[in-house]
Amino acid sequence: MSKIELGASLFCFTAEYARGILDFEGCVRTAAAFGATGYEIVGAQMVPSYPAVSDEFAAEVAACKDKYGIGPVSYGANMDRGLVKNHHLCVDEMVERSIIDIKSAAKLGCSFMRQQFLISPEGFKRLAPYAERYGVKVGIEMHNPDTPSSERIQAFIQAIEESGSSYLGLIPDFGSFATRPNKPHWDTALANGASEAHLRLAADCRYEGQTFAQATETLKQAGAADAVFVALQGMYGYVTFYKEPDLEGLKNIVPYCLYCHGKFHYLDENNKEVSIPYPDILKVLKAADFKGYIMSEFEGHDSGQALDMTQRHIQMMHLMVQD
Repeated sequence: MSKIELGASLFCFTAEYARGILDFEGCVRTAAAFGATGYEIVGAQMVPSYPAVSDEFAAEVAACKDKYGIGPVSYGANMDRGLVKNHHLCVDEMVERSIIDIKSAAKLGCSFMRQQFLISPEGFKRLAPYAERYGVKVGIEMHNPDTPSSERIQAFIQAIEESGSSYLGLIPDFGSFATRPNKPHWDTALANGASEAHLRLAADCRYEGQTFAQATETLKQAGAADAVFVALQGMYGYVTFYKEPDLEGLKNIVPYCLYCHGKFHYLDENNKEVSIPYPDILKVLKAADFKGYIMSEFEGHDSGQALDMTQRHIQMMHLMVQD
């Protein structure tokens, strides 16, 4: 039987944190008030001594847990291959950075660490003994445009199996199952001079399986405005969508899933994510007996709606989990 817990990535509050509206404690307090029972912290964003964790910050995290009743469940690590000027990090350097992140996650008391796909499957596999030593399970984030059946995700699954370790896994992002265009991007394009007809044409190109180059040519021939091509970039990138989401693939990867990112960009007045089929995703997870956290993760930081949207998203999830 599935057992789903609800948390929030403090990434939801990026704009409020960056603008000084919320400090770290304020982010934790807000997540707790919204109903989260744990949270994800993105190290590069909110750890003052990143990549290491100072004793002072670890103490602050512990104090917040005592005060608000929730602590960090997961540590969001960054894999920045361009960290050094004029040099792409090699596999050895990426493994070394990841080990530092594992130690940081452990010091904060996190059970999990999210790693990004820029590390190679071979490098990821090398993290297993360190994950085991520090008691932190490490998952590769499966993010749009990847899906469970993507070649890259299958390569990471092979690495997990070859490692023979239960401390390596996957962290699927629900954005990978989107079935409709991203509404905020669509609305921005309209505000910047795109026509509804040309945006629908762009979406149809994506649904029909045209390549990005083919879609670009189609829109050029149609006389689309520049704003349409900006939206098109997203449609073929990090906010792409599918006529038929890879839900069967999701079912197959549940045994590897450590926790999930409950990505959302916009909730309508009925608390429905307009691009991502949450009911279908939750149905698969429940049927596959998924046990773990779904971390609400808002991306729409320029909207000024992060607090309202995150609160409503957690409310939506509570209702879905109970169904």
